[in-house]
Amino acid sequence: MKTVLKLEEAALFILGIFLFNRLNYEWWWFLALILAPDLSMIGYAFGNKTGAFLYNIFHHKGIALLIYAAGCYLSIEMVQLAGIILFSHSAMDRIFGYGLKYEKGFKYTHLGEIGK
Repeated sequence: MKTVLKLEEAALFILGIFLFNRLNYEWWWFLALILAPDLSMIGYAFGNKTGAFLYNIFHHKGIALLIYAAGCYLSIEMVQLAGIILFSHSAMDRIFGYGLKYEKGFKYTHLGEIGK
């Protein structure tokens, strides 16, 4: 992945940290939850199609932003936290080259094949 894209994702990750800082949660919550969206990989136990679908739901930045916006609109910090964690995790994954998955298998992403 190109350096410019990695820098963009790093900036988005920093934005996620900034938004988290505005919530009334201790910092350990961010550290404890940042890898939680990867639990969606359990979907691969039911096949590539199900795995890719679940993984993409939990790693889609648009969905993360909708959840965060719903939390802001409803004034529910826990929902805001969920959106921030999903958004930050997705940015972090993309820094390391993990993108949204294709149904061919886990290593096939919109950023290219993992491990090439």
